[in-house]
Amino acid sequence: MTFNIFLLGMPSVGSWVIIALALLLFFGGKKIPELMKGLGGGIKEFKKASKDDKKEDEKIEEKK
Repeated sequence: MTFNIFLLGMPSVGSWVIIALALLLFFGGKKIPELMKGLGGGIKEFKKASKDDKKEDEKIEEKK
């Protein structure tokens, strides 16, 4: 029962295929690698900022 709750609202395989085809039509084959590279860089920066924020919070807690 709980497994179905987590899948609620997630796209099915067919939906992912349609999304991928739409992206291919909108951006073309040459532009998609650039988009994925930018997305990967954004995720990497987000993780780095999150880690830096945790370190800063730990420093503040140590001072208290």
